[in-house]
Amino acid sequence: MKVDAGLGTEGDYLKDLDGTARAAEDLGFAGLWTSETKHDAFLPLAVAANATEKIDLGTSVAIAFSRSPMETAQTAWDLQNLSDGRFILGLGTQVRAHVERRFSMPFDRPAARLREYILALRAIWASFQTEGRLKFEGEFYRHTLMTPFFNPGPIDHPEIPIYIAGVNTRLARLAGELCDGFHVHPFHSPEYVRRTVEPAIAEGARAADRAPDDVELATSVFVVSGGDERETTERRESVRSQISFYASTPTYRTVLEAHGWEDVGERLGALAREKKWREMPSLITDDMLQAFVVEAAPDELGPALQERYAGLVDRVTLYLPFVPGERDAFWREAVGAMRG
Repeated sequence: MKVDAGLGTEGDYLKDLDGTARAAEDLGFAGLWTSETKHDAFLPLAVAANATEKIDLGTSVAIAFSRSPMETAQTAWDLQNLSDGRFILGLGTQVRAHVERRFSMPFDRPAARLREYILALRAIWASFQTEGRLKFEGEFYRHTLMTPFFNPGPIDHPEIPIYIAGVNTRLARLAGELCDGFHVHPFHSPEYVRRTVEPAIAEGARAADRAPDDVELATSVFVVSGGDERETTERRESVRSQISFYASTPTYRTVLEAHGWEDVGERLGALAREKKWREMPSLITDDMLQAFVVEAAPDELGPALQERYAGLVDRVTLYLPFVPGERDAFWREAVGAMRG
């Protein structure tokens, strides 16, 4: 099981990113993931690629539908070349409101659209690598023009891994059919992965005559670890609040269903509609925290994560941003334990 780092994006993080990336590599992280919330997911990886030599660099995730497949293909191609084959393209659909109202882009039939998006990417990359004709015509995307002036040409590592993120079974099936990996949402439990994610990936893989093991599972894990009793309590309550937010969203109801907690999701959804945010965390019981959170001392994180995820997930990231200079002692101890 690989242990990865998630990049923090607060303040002037880009100005110090070369040092952050080198610190992550020196600590022994296998990969460094960027997200796309307040900032672009790709730009930091260009800096990180130049500053490192071994660590994998990936997006977790870049929003697919805010970009043309051609734009994503070009950026991914350049990052793969710059990093000497260490780039992983992680894509997510986002939700309708953000795609339509924040990005002003279409969001119809997201699973079918994302499937075609992936096929378009691979057709474009094939044109780049062979410098041949580009002819992709689908229901949502059409790419039929590639002249030498606009073709970046072949690179040494043209096979770019594609991971997609999802919660429900349609996107998990798509990962099984077409992708190299699947990002399991941080709001998850091992039971949900076994009951919902794994069977859907296996179904998609069988349909494409692939092995389910061809698809890596990566996830970010809610962790309560380190510090004194007061800090531990504050972290636990912060995670409880975060989980209550996710559990209130109908999209994530399938995670609760794996445990028979659908009624909690409905009650949380009602509170969210009434904007009663402060009342929501109290509905997340300690039993629910135990299902969704790993709580352990830093030197015990390794065994705790192995017990929870061995044979189930291939890559694990803590749901804590990695920022050198913040919690350095924790990271040294925790990463050492997790790698061990």
